Amino acid sequence: MHHHHLILRVVTKLLAGTIILYALYVQFHGDFSPGGGFQAGVIMAVAFILYGIVFGLVAVQQVFPPWLVHKLVALGVLIYAGTGVYAMMLGYEFLDYGAFDPGHPSHGQHNGILAVELGVGVTVTGVMIAIYYAFAGRAPRISDEDW
Repeated sequence: MHHHHLILRVVTKLLAGTIILYALYVQFHGDFSPGGGFQAGVIMAVAFILYGIVFGLVAVQQVFPPWLVHKLVALGVLIYAGTGVYAMMLGYEFLDYGAFDPGHPSHGQHNGILAVELGVGVTVTGVMIAIYYAFAGRAPRISDEDW
């Protein structure tokens, strides 16, 4: 490991965990204040993108392998769609959150929103990191003749 940009590397390691913690706060507090799945997903991805910018693509892909990123995208969609399918299996309409607690529809609304927002957050995290991997993994242009 090079000692080049040592302060930047140390600060990045400190910030990455803090950024992830803030993303979790935005994710699970989004129904009470501004935030939710999309914002939390982008913030979560920023932690890994920052790590990749400072330590390099290979290093971040060891922490968060591309195969896992792709599975995350699918998992988020599955959580989102699964929430709606679960409601339909209980005889409700697609994404009718009242199905989650028929005795207390307001509790069901809360739980349903949390599930859907979790799915959105997981997918957005995966997509943003996949986009970063795609751009960062491109080979540099060799000459202007490629235009």
